[in-house]
Amino acid sequence: MKIEETFSVKQEDTEEQINMMIIKEENEDMKTEEIFRVKQEETEEQRDLMALKVESQELNEMEEKDQKMDAGTFYGRKELSVRIIPNNGFISEDSELEESDSDEEWTPERGDEVNNERSEEENESENDDGEDVPQQPKWKTSHGSSFPSYPEWQGSLPNADDILSPYQYFKTFYTDDILCVIVEQSNLYAVQVNPNKPLNLTTSELEQFFGTVLYMSLFGLPATRMFWRPASRVSQVADTMTLNRWEDIKRFLHFNNNADQPACFDDNFDKLFKIQPLITHLVSKIKAIPMSEKLSVDEQMVPFKGRSRLKQYLPKKPKKWGYKLMVLAGSDGIPHNFEVYTGKVVRPPQLVDIGSSGNVVLRLAQPVPQHKNYKLYFDNWFTSVPLQLELARQGVHCLGTVRSNRLPGSNMISDAELKRSGRGSFEEKTALVSNTTLHAVKWYDNRSVTLLSDYVGAHPVTHVQRWDRSSKAVIDVPCPAVVRDYNQHMGRDMIVVTCWLLYKRDCKCNDLTNAEVMPLYAFKSYIAQGLCKSGKSLEKKRGRPSGGISNEYEAKKMRPGFTAPIPVPDVRMDATGHWIIMDEKKGRCRVPGCKGTPKAKCRKCNTHLCFTSTSNCFLKFHTE
Repeated sequence: MKIEETFSVKQEDTEEQINMMIIKEENEDMKTEEIFRVKQEETEEQRDLMALKVESQELNEMEEKDQKMDAGTFYGRKELSVRIIPNNGFISEDSELEESDSDEEWTPERGDEVNNERSEEENESENDDGEDVPQQPKWKTSHGSSFPSYPEWQGSLPNADDILSPYQYFKTFYTDDILCVIVEQSNLYAVQVNPNKPLNLTTSELEQFFGTVLYMSLFGLPATRMFWRPASRVSQVADTMTLNRWEDIKRFLHFNNNADQPACFDDNFDKLFKIQPLITHLVSKIKAIPMSEKLSVDEQMVPFKGRSRLKQYLPKKPKKWGYKLMVLAGSDGIPHNFEVYTGKVVRPPQLVDIGSSGNVVLRLAQPVPQHKNYKLYFDNWFTSVPLQLELARQGVHCLGTVRSNRLPGSNMISDAELKRSGRGSFEEKTALVSNTTLHAVKWYDNRSVTLLSDYVGAHPVTHVQRWDRSSKAVIDVPCPAVVRDYNQHMGRDMIVVTCWLLYKRDCKCNDLTNAEVMPLYAFKSYIAQGLCKSGKSLEKKRGRPSGGISNEYEAKKMRPGFTAPIPVPDVRMDATGHWIIMDEKKGRCRVPGCKGTPKAKCRKCNTHLCFTSTSNCFLKFHTE
């Protein structure tokens, strides 16, 4: 009995232990399941957050993509392929119109599609609603040869009383106030980098720096240090400034205070903050230039292959990599407004919204006087019916190549039919919208091109000469008036070229011949010489001399009878640093009419001049 009781007690204890172990295991399993469930819930929450984050990033990328001024993304994805007319395996170079940056056809966005099958009654009923819906043009085929009267230009260009020197033209843009801003900000940045080594830049040194940069663009050596090396030394650069000083100015050159730049996530963040004062100054100067009648809007590349978020790639431009500028310029090449492409642009509230490309034209055309019958030209990336109607409302006439999908309801003749009709065939359609007559002309040369204008149509038709490969002869091809007008006036280091173009316009006003007009390279060299020497003293600074042996070598190459060139008037009459020195050899006096051979010479001009009691050619040379 005792053994049985003992066995039963042990058995009960064992069962209790087993039950306790089972309960413990169940508790552990429950804890494990709870921990797993909590972790699983946390994982699901993280996945949801990641999904929301990815979705928001995709939405932001889509918004940025829509806001970029890209013809491919702005006008929708490419859904329809356009059949290219065969041209016998080659692309002719004698086409009347130059190729645009984008010749592809794009389908409009779904919201902008126009159903050509809808009846006119439905369109009129929709336009009668309270919403401000732009009226769609109703195109009609033009069969007559009549053409609209040409709108006479009501503006004028001022007559140039005198022709300035190249240096004076340059100083009209780079005035003393902007030079002082550059000097102040450069000195400030040098102190911010290293307070123990101030730059101490002056406006005279800054002008000399710009002058050496212009000289470098003329000589075109592959590295800047080669201008100071003995084997490739250029005296115009090396004698103006030492290499170390030139590199210090280049390193610390600044236009704005970095401490005032907003953060990248700030609403006021500007990608052009560091150069914004210079851009604002130059835009204000070129806006003040009197405009000619014919103006054009186009893209311009500033070549650059370094690292920059603003760098663009345009494969159909001569310079494919660089900064992209949108420029308003006259038919003579003089710019009147420009903006640097940075992506997203805030539209001014006073301008209507007609799309990214059209808004560019409206922003650039703000300085154009309204209701003066100015003519504005642009290519098919900008042209649209709403843009032409808005410019017509401002009294500015316009003309441009246009894509076929931006002429809703026009039903222009197909390319194949035009090709069968022969080279020079065209079709014209007109539409009256808001008291503005639009002329759409499709013309076939080597390929078809469509133009849209509000002041000129196809007539009068003239003829242009083209080379015909089949007959191996020059033939006359009919050319509509709108094509001829576009080719004559559609769409040039920017400020220097602008100065030269202003100089050419003043020469034309003063009836100078082409042979008397200074070429661009000579004009640029005179600007560089004026910047390096005008108003500057050429006293040698302390430090190791650069290139003394080279100067001696150049002196040995001189032959008897060699005449040193006369400096430009900006250097000759600046009354700075002109000192008389006595040369070992005599030289012919450089004053016209004087036959003296003095030893006296000007140290700065390096020119022999008489300086006696009876003949003071030195004073005459530097004052007249």
